[in-house]
Amino acid sequence: MQQPVDSSEFPAYTRPEVVNSKVMILGLFIVTSIMLFAAFTSAYIVRKADGEWLLFSLPAIFAYSTAIILLSSVTMQWAYTLVKKGEINKAKPVVAVTFILGLAFLYVQYLGWGELVDMNVFLGGDSSNPAGSFVYILSGVHAFHLLTGLIYILIVLAMLFSGKITKEKSLQFSLCTIYWHFLDLLWIYLFVFLLVNN
Repeated sequence: MQQPVDSSEFPAYTRPEVVNSKVMILGLFIVTSIMLFAAFTSAYIVRKADGEWLLFSLPAIFAYSTAIILLSSVTMQWAYTLVKKGEINKAKPVVAVTFILGLAFLYVQYLGWGELVDMNVFLGGDSSNPAGSFVYILSGVHAFHLLTGLIYILIVLAMLFSGKITKEKSLQFSLCTIYWHFLDLLWIYLFVFLLVNN
């Protein structure tokens, strides 16, 4: 008969219940976010089907922000590979670059919103034509999620510098990497969705 695991034999950061709870929390957050954006995009499709839909071209600058966030996923994965190899000092600047790319993504999104305004597409415009509002809401809520991802990156970067993340203690970094890739995939989905359905 298998004996129960004695948690006291594990350091705090590797105890099975601690690992499982952190993974579960991230998993629940990701699932909740997927449900939220599924509801938004479903509402978009239903409202568009009602007619009287404002048609406009999505600003091309959103394609640039998409390229930036894709590049940030590449650098984040690179940093993760370095951490798993134990090359912590090499991983630090790569994580910093990922953070800067995340900020650049938000800035380019802001420029995209400015272009929408120049096209007379506003948030909360004529209630009979909420097409513009949907673009602002979808990209804005994603931007908020990305801000949480940037905060998470700052936390793991601080942990890298303090020695709390090593080759053997990389759970937090792994979770941060997963979350960042999720944000990347989420934006790609939204970008393609808006291109196809606008």
